[in-house]
Amino acid sequence: LPTLESYKAVVSTQSTGGWEKRVMENGRVYFVNHEHRTTQWEDPRVQIKKASNLPLPAGWEERYTADGTKYYVDHNTRSTTFQDPRVSGAGQSSGIQYERSYRWKFGQFRHLCSRASIQTGHIKIAVSRNSVFEDSFNQILNIPPQDLKRRLFISFRGEEGLDYGGLAREWFFLLSHEMLNPMYCLFEYASKNNYSLQINPASYINPHHLTYFKFVGRIIALALFHNKYIDKGFTLPFYKRILDKPLTMLDLKSVDEDFYNSLKWVKENDLEECGLELYFAHEFEVLGEVKIHELKPGGEDILVTEENKEEYVNMMVSWRFTRGVKDQFAAFLEGFNEIVPIQWLQYFDERELELILVGIQDFDVQDWQAHTIYRNYRRNDKQIQWFWQFVNEISDEQRSRLLQFVTGTCRLPIGGFCELMGSNGAQKFCIERVGKENWLPRSHTCFNRLDLPPYRSYEVLKDKLLFAIEETEGFGQE
Repeated sequence: LPTLESYKAVVSTQSTGGWEKRVMENGRVYFVNHEHRTTQWEDPRVQIKKASNLPLPAGWEERYTADGTKYYVDHNTRSTTFQDPRVSGAGQSSGIQYERSYRWKFGQFRHLCSRASIQTGHIKIAVSRNSVFEDSFNQILNIPPQDLKRRLFISFRGEEGLDYGGLAREWFFLLSHEMLNPMYCLFEYASKNNYSLQINPASYINPHHLTYFKFVGRIIALALFHNKYIDKGFTLPFYKRILDKPLTMLDLKSVDEDFYNSLKWVKENDLEECGLELYFAHEFEVLGEVKIHELKPGGEDILVTEENKEEYVNMMVSWRFTRGVKDQFAAFLEGFNEIVPIQWLQYFDERELELILVGIQDFDVQDWQAHTIYRNYRRNDKQIQWFWQFVNEISDEQRSRLLQFVTGTCRLPIGGFCELMGSNGAQKFCIERVGKENWLPRSHTCFNRLDLPPYRSYEVLKDKLLFAIEETEGFGQE
């Protein structure tokens, strides 16, 4: 990277001010933009380096003056600027709020995926619902990674239906539900009170576990690449590791509060005064076997003192997140990078990455109702009124099942129901009047459509819908 002084000189030639690096009392560095009188955590030099790898926003063009100075043309407003629109300073009224706009980041990521996708042909994957994990594993790893960037055509054996996107959404949901199940010993819950997932150090009991982690990495990356959701989420530190962001002691609190509290006590207390002897080694248990890990060579004989305890704490934090899972995570990243290069995700933080993968999990029924369309029904028809009465009365779990029955997934896009996607792009939740009173409801997951017969009473509608969403699997779907 160029020096900060050289960057200030560049900014000064393009505007009336520059940047200054400052340090807070707690030691955290931040940067002052004197031109726009704003501050930010991000080093502006890093923003420039990152932005150079991304395409310009739509309607922008890069040009050079006669003396070789770079400038940018905005054809949308018919204006020019020396300021790179991909790194617009915070507080500007024009340009893109680069690091702060999630939607812009997501749009750029989708652009990269679209540009890398192969538009010709498709990949057929046929699986059985009873063995979706094994069937998918045997097929996905035998397909060249580049071919997986074609359109996926999913079919469930023994079921009729054409995949216009809905079956693919359902496949990702069902497969992720199975492969991330702690029963397979590949992943485990973070703690008794945290059901987010992390790699299980005991996964080595399966001699082929590294191949499975490579497969999982491919599937997670495929979900991102094809803009689909998965069933379960990982811990935030796991997402940070995917993004290659540094882990801190505070990250421990959400996954192992006891471990966090013990390290916090070490930092805040004088070990010599307390008479506590610690060494650069730690015991841990895997499948009933107690093992000793040295944090550094000869660690069992190196005493922790006030002078070196900061090093000890940092090493313990690093070890806690990698203990027994280094090889597994490397295999996961190998499979992941075959589909989505990590560089494509460098602008996201861990929470944003979680949102892209699992979507919004809480339902706003009013938002659902506001963004639903009707065919052969009117909003005030009694069957529609009964349907929304049903949605309001059932549990969150049943709402999830209803949404999954109609759309193929129980997850929502970031923008809620207004951004539901179908086979042809944006596709709102739809209720259509089809069939007779003795028919069960049908769903068309590719079009987010529910075929709702004209039932004559609320009790019949309720019973039929509950049967459809709880007792059927792959029922009447296409």
